[in-house]
Amino acid sequence: MSERWTSLRLDDVPPITVAGELRWKPVRRTLGIEAFGMNAYTGENVGDDVVERHSEERLGHEEVYLVLAGRATFELDGESLDAPAGTIVFLRDPTVRRYASAAEPGTTVLAVGGKPGEAYTPSAWEWYFEAERFRDPLDPEAALRLMDEANERFPDHVGVIYSTACWLALAGREDEALETLRRAVELDPRTREWAAGDDDLVSVRDRL
Repeated sequence: MSERWTSLRLDDVPPITVAGELRWKPVRRTLGIEAFGMNAYTGENVGDDVVERHSEERLGHEEVYLVLAGRATFELDGESLDAPAGTIVFLRDPTVRRYASAAEPGTTVLAVGGKPGEAYTPSAWEWYFEAERFRDPLDPEAALRLMDEANERFPDHVGVIYSTACWLALAGREDEALETLRRAVELDPRTREWAAGDDDLVSVRDRL
């Protein structure tokens, strides 16, 4: 390794459990990549998610998925695709709804993406996904330091604001959490529904 290049093993990137039970390995953040997005997802057991259900319609990203180990089953706009290790799946259309689960234990999928014709900009979700690292052991103040960075970089991003409200509530800073949550609701009324079922916000959601 030098200032000009870096090498690491994917096994050395600790996974963070996000979006339910998705085990995310933040490759881009770990290496400091600025030119494109790159992340990995692992499934220890058959049926584990290795790509969350989503589309890239809002961001306009093309994505490539490479099955590094094991075997994945992809669902692409309702079509099923068997993807053993070595399979490359390229989604040029951002509107395609995508999802993948592990068909074998120890399945790992690498994802690379970016928007055609534009300089790459990291996505805001990386910050609130990264903050999930501080759930076990629980350290809301450490998470909030990360969210401060996210709010500075993405000042009106509803996901960042909502996540900040969650961590403020977990830190016992209830008035700040409520104020932040109300701002999220103003930006996107759907967040009121999110809050209604979110245990992070149990201390403040009845005052919303």
